[in-house]
Amino acid sequence: MKHRLAFVGFGVVGQGLGEILAEKKNYLKEKYDFDYDVVGICDMLKGSIVDEKGIELKDVLKKLKKNKKISDEKVEPVEMIKNTSADIVIEATYTDLKTGEPAFTHLKTALENKKHVVTTNKGPIALKYKELKEIAEKNNVMLRFEGTVLSGTPSLNLSIEALAGAEIISVRGIVNGTTNYILTEMEKGRKYEDVLRKAQELGYAEADPKGDVEGWDAVGKAVILANTVMGGDLKINDVERKGITKITLRQVEAARDRGKKIKLLAKVWKEKDKIRASVKPEELPFTDFLANVSGVTNALTFETDNLGSVTIIGPGAGGMETGQALLGDMLAINRMVK
Repeated sequence: MKHRLAFVGFGVVGQGLGEILAEKKNYLKEKYDFDYDVVGICDMLKGSIVDEKGIELKDVLKKLKKNKKISDEKVEPVEMIKNTSADIVIEATYTDLKTGEPAFTHLKTALENKKHVVTTNKGPIALKYKELKEIAEKNNVMLRFEGTVLSGTPSLNLSIEALAGAEIISVRGIVNGTTNYILTEMEKGRKYEDVLRKAQELGYAEADPKGDVEGWDAVGKAVILANTVMGGDLKINDVERKGITKITLRQVEAARDRGKKIKLLAKVWKEKDKIRASVKPEELPFTDFLANVSGVTNALTFETDNLGSVTIIGPGAGGMETGQALLGDMLAINRMVK
């Protein structure tokens, strides 16, 4: 089936997906009957291009690799969503966990205009999932967001689709690669401040790292897990939150002497008839699988009634990796709308 795609946001993640699509166009058509034309790309920094005849992704990617802009033209995302023939909108703009904007407006506009949506943006899914879900259902289109929790590692689709029929009792895991990298390096005797600086140099941490080290990124992911996997109705402020900024080298070494490691854990569980969630550092024994997840790797363990513990591990960041999540969601749409 041939789809018409529009990108809203063409940064690291958008380009990651673009590279996969350009490289695997024939493979995707032959194996999955997934064909496409890109009819719009809109990025507030890199410029915009709209062409109903189809945009050559390879040419756009070559330009960007030479540090050139896509174009000097500026197209408003909402106008592009409304006025192009795209049937799938790819939303890959920056995350705002306070308002969900501008991504919420992009998603809402696409769904109201009967266009399927794939996104990696945590903001609108953490803050307004139920509203968006209702709009999607009303307009008979799909809202998919696999990449919002573990990027390309299939956590949401695993729990919602592959574990269908099994009751998920709790979820716990390492969902932020930056903080896991910092804690892993501190186990080697390095101070928090030095490791954070190195993480920023490597691109693991932002210039302003608060979203990661204070636990906000993990909180957003915990809310998404709580509301989409376990049927909760949590808000960001419902989650008990404590970051790693107060963790000292002495604490890490003392934990090691007790046969434990400190990890920033996101947890979601059922408590009577309510869903609860927390994000905070915890000491885990060496024998705990999650204690041995190192560096920027992420992992989640689902406790179920039928299967016991099911654990998934994989990369939690990266342009190509997150692009894979978007691709997987598009292939699911392609499979289901035939």
